[in-house]
This record gives sequence, C-alpha cells and structure tokens, in this order.
Amino acid sequence: MAYNFIECNREQMYLMPLSLQEWLPEDHLAWFIIDAVKQMDLLPFYKKYRTDGLGQAAYEPSMMVGLLLYAYCLGVRSSRRIERACEVDVAFKVITANQKPDYSTTCRFRQENERELERLFTEVLRMCSKAGMVKVGMVALDGTKVEANASLAANLTREHIEAEVKRMFEEAEAMDKAEDALYGKTRRGDELPEELKNRKSRLERLKKCKERLEREEEEKKKNQAEKIQKRLAEETMTGKKKRGRKPKEPESVPETNAKANITDPESRIMKTRKGYVQGYNAQTVVTKDQIIVAADVTQEENDVHQLYPMLDLAEAELKEIGIEGGIEVALMDAGYWSECNILQAASDGMELLIATKKDWKQREAMRKAPPPRGRIPNKLSVRERMERKLLTNRGKKLYKFRSQTVEPVFGQIKDVRGCKRFMRRGHYAVQSEWSLICATHNLLKLFRNGNAVWN
Repeated sequence: MAYNFIECNREQMYLMPLSLQEWLPEDHLAWFIIDAVKQMDLLPFYKKYRTDGLGQAAYEPSMMVGLLLYAYCLGVRSSRRIERACEVDVAFKVITANQKPDYSTTCRFRQENERELERLFTEVLRMCSKAGMVKVGMVALDGTKVEANASLAANLTREHIEAEVKRMFEEAEAMDKAEDALYGKTRRGDELPEELKNRKSRLERLKKCKERLEREEEEKKKNQAEKIQKRLAEETMTGKKKRGRKPKEPESVPETNAKANITDPESRIMKTRKGYVQGYNAQTVVTKDQIIVAADVTQEENDVHQLYPMLDLAEAELKEIGIEGGIEVALMDAGYWSECNILQAASDGMELLIATKKDWKQREAMRKAPPPRGRIPNKLSVRERMERKLLTNRGKKLYKFRSQTVEPVFGQIKDVRGCKRFMRRGHYAVQSEWSLICATHNLLKLFRNGNAVWN
C-alpha cells in the first residue's frame, strides 16, 4: 500500500528569492512599519552620530527604530529575544535587511535614545491624525498598575537597610586591610573582583533607598505640622473647636514599617485587584476610537492627582499635531474623584464625568436607578450633583463609553501583547518604555484601519 504524502525532504536544496521584496506579502506588518518609519522625523537620532565618516560603522538609526517598533508591536521587548528573532524570523530579517544586531547593541540603542524614542509617540499620533483617526470631543482617562523589573521581596525597611550598609562597610574595610597586608599600602594589586563591583553598586542603591525613606519621613512630618497649624488657625478665627479627631503631633521616631526597593528604588508597592505588586502607575488618555493621545507613568498609587496633568498632557499632544478644539468631555472612574477636581473643571470649562463609587457599584446604580427628573435641587453637594448627572440618560450614555475605550486598550496591551511588566528600571526609563508601548498600540490601530497616508 502506498501513501500519498507531500514529501518532507530536509536535504533538498532551495534558492531563496534574491530580493527582500519577495520574502513577505505586500500587506505584512513589517512593510507597514518600514513605510511608517520613513514618515517620521528621525533627525534627533542622526544628530548623535559623527558626520565625518570616521570610526566604526554603526547600524542605520532608521533600521534600529523600525526593529524596536516591530518588536514592540508583537510584544517582543527583551533584547535577547529580539536578537534571536533577527536570526530565525523572516519578518525581522526584512526589517533589518538581513542584518543581525546583537542584544547589547539593541539594549544600548534603547538606553542612549530614551528621549528620542519617547518622542516617537507624537510622530505616530500625527500619522493617526492624518488618517482621520483622532477625534477628541470625548476622551477617557485611566491608569493601570504595571509591574516593575523588581520583586516585592527586594523591599527593605530602614532598619534593614542601615544594617546592610553597615555590614558592607565592615566587609569592605576588612578586604582593604587584607589587600594592604598582601600588596602593601602603596600598591594597588590587580583589578577588583566582579563581586566587589556589584557590592559597590548595591551600596549605592541602598544609600538611595535610605535617603528616600528619610525624605518621605520629613515630608510626612511637615504635612502633619501644617495640618495642625491650619486647624488651630481655623479654631482661632471661628472661636469654636472643630469637630472630629484632632490630628496627632508629628512623631519624632521614624516609621519602622516604611520600605524601599533595593532593585529599583524608584518603583513603589502598588495595590491591584489581585494583590500587591512592585511597580508603577501607567496612565493613558484614550479617544472613542481607542487611540491613545497621552501616556505617562507615575510613582503615585492613587490616581486622584493625575487628572489634570494627564489632561494637560493630552491637550499639549493634540496641539503638537495640529488638532484644535481640545477636549470637551472626559470620563474617569472613582479613582480620580475629588471635589477639588470638579471645582477646577468648572473654572476650566471642561466637563468631567467621574464615578463617585467603585466601578461595579457605579454600574449597578446606573443600571437599576431610574433617571432623575425635574430641576436640580440647590442644596445638593458637589458629590450629589455628580451622582445625579451620572444617573441621567445622557450621563449613562456617555459614561458607558469609558468601559468601551480605555479598558480594552489596557487589555490589548497587557493581555494580548503581554506587556505586563516593564523591562527597564528607573522612573524615567519606564516612562520611555511606556511611551513606546503606547506608540506601537496606535501603530497597530493605524495598520488595521488601512487608511494610512504616506507622503
């Protein structure tokens, strides 16, 4: 009996197409990225290179930018994984013109061009605007906790940090004495071993952590003292004691449970629905069509202070790409609620719809409660007015868009592309990385939209 199979002969010799143009279909994402990079202003990248032709040849900056953009679109952010993809993936070979930049080259390029890569967000947003995809009458703002490149277990209290610093100093002193006995005080001997170099860098991080805890303690004492003085001034002015618990005096003994992370000192402990993570609070402002118009990263766990900085950043980005008119309505969950935010919006002329309860409670109330009728009572507080507005037919219709805009964006970034954890360390470095992640989100939207306009 003879089987009718397609032959699997691994010794058969083939000739690859001579032209890269034939390696991938015309509608492949790789070709789109290459065309998109040609539309970008990459002069800031080129300014960092010599113009006299001397020195070792470097990889073309436009190729490196295209490589990073394509890799981030696929959720491939590790430099080593990018290097391997350049060896085995045809699409990566097309992006790099069949070159193989190693992981250290990619890592160094990303590190040395943080500001320039961050600016790519605006370049991509401009292309989306040309395609008619940026409509900003209404936007939604939200934040998501993204894990840092550090572990919760790397958090130490001030007491532990001081003990670790003391131990390392004693260890370094003992090693100095041993080397003096071996080489003499006037001789250096050989280079320090690698493990001692690591200890020195670790000591620097420990010092930074200790300084941060001390600085935060001083700020807490100052804020508490100001709160007490403000209360006394109000009581003196009115002649009556204020109701409620009296603020405690600032403690002279430092807080013992305060912690700092020695792997990434600038990251913070963040609370999520699934527990605590060591990370950052990544913020985005998103349009109705799920285009990100502003992206930033903060160390603050709470969203309440991010409202106006993010809306200002969004309007600055829109102005940069030539979109006039600005934002008319902004939608936020309860994390951004405060009476101060609402009062400031009234003076700015922007309409805010901010939930006053947890998301599931807000949705339940909007689903069950009938819309209010008649005039707005004069005695309603700021919170009650907002609750009433959200229960109107218009308020329900508008607020429903929040779950259809910004929440799916986080799902696409974190669950579909796997960007749940930053690859780099430090606040400024993760800001650059988050901008690149959001820029590639917009690029993918533009690619799937099919209306990109090339010059």
